[in-house]
Amino acid sequence: MATPVDIPIDWIADGEGLLAWLEQSQLVPAQVLRTMRERAMPGELDRLADQARSLREWFRVFVRDRMGRTLEAADLRELEPLNLLLARDDAFGKIVAHEHAATGAFTFERSRRWSSPESLLLPIGEILAKLVCEEDFTHVKACEGPTCTLMFADHTRGHARRWCSMAACGNRAKQAAHRSRIKGQG
Repeated sequence: MATPVDIPIDWIADGEGLLAWLEQSQLVPAQVLRTMRERAMPGELDRLADQARSLREWFRVFVRDRMGRTLEAADLRELEPLNLLLARDDAFGKIVAHEHAATGAFTFERSRRWSSPESLLLPIGEILAKLVCEEDFTHVKACEGPTCTLMFADHTRGHARRWCSMAACGNRAKQAAHRSRIKGQG
């Protein structure tokens, strides 16, 4: 969910939106998404999109409550819904032929059994878990755009970033400030 230009957009408003988002983000192979689309019962993908939105909103609250501070061991208790999702995974590793023989004949690759539509939530859960484990929450911020709902990790040198995107929210804020200055002069 984002509000890039004053109108909220939910990319996962329904099952088809979720599948399109998963494909665009390259979290799930396109063939797996085609298979899930073909096998899904009526309404099943829409219910999955409901679960994805619930996961997103739960995680949004978790991040908002903790952004700007270091995570602590006590925060683990609040991550139980994410750990329950991750526990459903049928992931495994395998050895495959490496495309570039000069760097070695084989490579280790993680794979997953996509046993049900609910398994499509697992790569999302992995990304959320990696964010919690690898990101410094003292640098997580909410965009200062008045209608924007996005958050970001500020990796700039001085940690002074204010907007999710300079091209979107940052430019609008600067334009508004400029109009305000002009109005004040006139």
